[in-house]
Amino acid sequence: MEIVKLIADRINDLIWNTPSKLPVLVFLLLGVGIFLTVRMRFIQVRRLRHALDVIRGKYDDPADAGDINHFQALSAALSATVGIGNIAGVATAIHYGGPGALFWMWLTAFVGMASKFVECTLGVHYRRINPDGSVSGGPMYSIERGLGPRFKPLAIMFAVCAVISSFGSGNGVQAFTVADSFRSDFGVPPFITGLVSATLVGLVIIGGIKRIGAVASRIVPFMCALYVIAGLIVLFLNYERIPAAFAVIFSEAFTPRGGVGGFAGSTFTLTLIWGVKRGLFSNEAGQGSAPIAHAAARTSEPVREGLVAMTGPFIDTLIICTITGLSIITTGTWLDKHDDRVALNPGGGVRFISADGEATDPYFGELRIEGGKIPDRARAVRNRSVVDDAALSLGQAPFSGLITTDEDGRPREAQTDEGLVPIGSILLHGEMALNGSPLTAAAFKRGLAPLVPWGNLIVTFGVALFALSTAIAWSYYGDRSIEYLLGARAILPYRMMFTVVHFFGAVFSLEVVWAYADAALGLMALPNLLSMLLLSGVVVRLSRDYMRRSNGV
Repeated sequence: MEIVKLIADRINDLIWNTPSKLPVLVFLLLGVGIFLTVRMRFIQVRRLRHALDVIRGKYDDPADAGDINHFQALSAALSATVGIGNIAGVATAIHYGGPGALFWMWLTAFVGMASKFVECTLGVHYRRINPDGSVSGGPMYSIERGLGPRFKPLAIMFAVCAVISSFGSGNGVQAFTVADSFRSDFGVPPFITGLVSATLVGLVIIGGIKRIGAVASRIVPFMCALYVIAGLIVLFLNYERIPAAFAVIFSEAFTPRGGVGGFAGSTFTLTLIWGVKRGLFSNEAGQGSAPIAHAAARTSEPVREGLVAMTGPFIDTLIICTITGLSIITTGTWLDKHDDRVALNPGGGVRFISADGEATDPYFGELRIEGGKIPDRARAVRNRSVVDDAALSLGQAPFSGLITTDEDGRPREAQTDEGLVPIGSILLHGEMALNGSPLTAAAFKRGLAPLVPWGNLIVTFGVALFALSTAIAWSYYGDRSIEYLLGARAILPYRMMFTVVHFFGAVFSLEVVWAYADAALGLMALPNLLSMLLLSGVVVRLSRDYMRRSNGV
């Protein structure tokens, strides 16, 4: 676990930051989105109504090539985006970046609508119809067929990154969040939740895109409606706090307060990075995953499917993520701390920092623990938030002995008078800030308390439905990519591996799973962003032709 975390952290540093700590990929995502918004003449505003007409089946033609209809294609794509990013992703953005991160999620979604339109139009335009009538499409085909053979290495790079990302953001994060929710609410061991969810995922993905589309078109509307209705009730019961919530979102988007988002406080750069990161994780605009699903749509009009895809970020981020964020902010749960415990695994998010005045430097060296109490010269931190009333235990008794930390403050070694003990056998107890899906669950529980005492269970079971549908859809993204790389014979082994990785995602730690997911997302986005810029002129020509033949509808 620690090795995976170390590799993912290094990749994240390279992708999301330069040596000078400038968020280069953040600027690329926003810059490309703004460029495409202008070049497509704000198509996300001008053609939204027509996109909704296409979704409701007004232009469906069973004779068109493809595997699934427009609504099923949107459902399959939404099932990969509407999910953990809307529940856990928004919560982590607010936890680390403060309420202002939600503003940057909105901006990412608005310009992302243009990005999604471009990449999905290209996905259908350059898709391949296989001899058996099935469809293969996505940025790897757009790059190779649109830019020519000399760009095939870039196409291969995207496909490899898509496979890597399918195991992380589309699989491991989903499994972990379900296991974390069931552990928090019901005390179910993560490995049991992982076994059950991996079995369910495996049973569905063997059926391919037609079964995926059929399942997603039933699950996604139901789970969206349930979650949105519950969230709207929370906001209705706290309506007087909504104006103040918007005020803090806008004010802290550029000048975040100290102490928000962890022990070191937030900065503008931190708020920006977490907003864009979680915006990308939520709606996947510019990442290149959605074109793989939309390429399977039964249509002869690439632009029409691009318009359908364009509604994804609108539904996903501008509506559902906003409901989640406002629920967390209006109920005040993002500032709360709750009694919890966690093992001192090096990859588990626990560190020690210096308690010298206002210093936030990592504590490096030995800590003598007596009766479970941490010395005054150090403080325990979990997920960038100081743990209040912290204490350590070994088994049922307070821990006494030495804890050795590395230069980053991570616990590395534990020793008692009897000798060394496994570091993971020592538990940290105390008042900890919530993060991920438990934070959203706490907001729903408090927000719905005047009506029902189990509001958190709506989030818990919503997480299960969201996560399973996301994993199912992402398996399709991965098997289209593995087919491009190795041929059809590699699809079944890939699906089997996907199912196995789903189980391991459930038992890994939050920091490991999310670090891997962020690294994989960034790797996947880079080749796709380049291809979108180079092929944007093709989309302009296709759009003009479609609008002319449609009499400007």
